[in-house]
Amino acid sequence: MTDAVLWATVLVASLLCFALKLAGHLVPQKWLESERVTRTTSLVTVALLVSLVVVQTVGDGQSLTVDARVPALAVAALALALRAPFVLVVVLAAATAAGLRALGWG
Repeated sequence: MTDAVLWATVLVASLLCFALKLAGHLVPQKWLESERVTRTTSLVTVALLVSLVVVQTVGDGQSLTVDARVPALAVAALALALRAPFVLVVVLAAATAAGLRALGWG
């Protein structure tokens, strides 16, 4: 891919992103206030966050990897289910991953 094609691709993608963002601001407020849209947008946010967590946990660029991050995520999920404070959730997950890596797993 030449530099000109690369820059053209970046500029076109940038313009498309800007147009999409602008279109979002032009949507009538009445459409956004419906219960269905509100529920869908909250579910999309959760789905996006979950997909990002899963990709960062088991993804290794080209393949799936099961290492110390998977049990750490399970510990974090359990702590969240038990309504632990967020800082404690992070500390527990980090300690789990560090402990497992110190034992040679992952």
